[in-house]
Amino acid sequence: MKRKHRCFALFSGGLDSILAVLHMKNLGYEVLPIFFSTPFFGSDKAQETANKIGFDLIVHDLTDLHLKMIEKPKYGYGKNLNPCIDCHGLMFHEAGRLMKEYNVDFIISGEVMGQRPMSQRKDALNAVGKLSEIKDLLIRPLSQKLLADTLPIRERWVIKDEMLDIQGRNRKRQIKLAEEYGIDFYPSPGGGCLLTDAGFSRKLLDLMQHNMMNRKSIEFLKTGRHFRLNDNVKLIIGRNKDENNILSELAKDEIVLQAKDISGPLGIIQSKENLTTEEIKLTCSLLLRYNSKIDNSAIVQYGKNFQMNDEINVEKMAEEKVKQYLL
Repeated sequence: MKRKHRCFALFSGGLDSILAVLHMKNLGYEVLPIFFSTPFFGSDKAQETANKIGFDLIVHDLTDLHLKMIEKPKYGYGKNLNPCIDCHGLMFHEAGRLMKEYNVDFIISGEVMGQRPMSQRKDALNAVGKLSEIKDLLIRPLSQKLLADTLPIRERWVIKDEMLDIQGRNRKRQIKLAEEYGIDFYPSPGGGCLLTDAGFSRKLLDLMQHNMMNRKSIEFLKTGRHFRLNDNVKLIIGRNKDENNILSELAKDEIVLQAKDISGPLGIIQSKENLTTEEIKLTCSLLLRYNSKIDNSAIVQYGKNFQMNDEINVEKMAEEKVKQYLL
């Protein structure tokens, strides 16, 4: 039986979000999966999964709002720089803002009570709802029998007895449901968010501390070795040919440096002010440290937009000095 109410589904591409969408579709609701993208998690997996189960995915960029939130999350961070509660709240809030545009009546997600220690405890789910400012329009189909009734249930848009009562970290019930729905692929639970990675979080914190939080600087964090030379200067060095190519694509207004006539790593300098001669020497010396073809010293070319018209002869940095700069 077709239901007259439409809903957004916050869709990650993971198994729980797949099941939530299919459960509501099978009950007769028109479901519009939506994915909120940021530099920390892209939409590729969600797009691929949505295609497999026969849905058109709406992708909405959340970067600007997300970057503001991440610097001062109300509910703090997880183990690393991951503000999971605030992040989910922001997504629901933005979905609420888009409801009128897409003519939807309520919002669902695949969240399972108690599955994640930080963001899916019962109090955390309530906090997410509070942050979203649309708490009374949220339905979690996989666990809604265990949760307080919201407006869609009170108004009988959604029948509570048709919802599920899954809870905890054991995924046996989800796997059984997947078999019933003919899902023969199992996207890995969690993962995909760079903010949960300790190394990435450490580098992101450096950007925050040095007032360099922007889309481009964050994209650079995903590639190469990263070094903080001083408050003004940061250096990125490619580890291999593939990373050199990625850095080359990203570099626009940054200073690029590379050993003259000797193949090896590419360096990218990010700076807030004009560089001094000493800062140039330091970055070039550090770059040579990672070129195995150079014994003691070499000429390094540098310049913006790959117009490397300047060059300098420097000594390779001593290995014991590198650690003080490495992020």
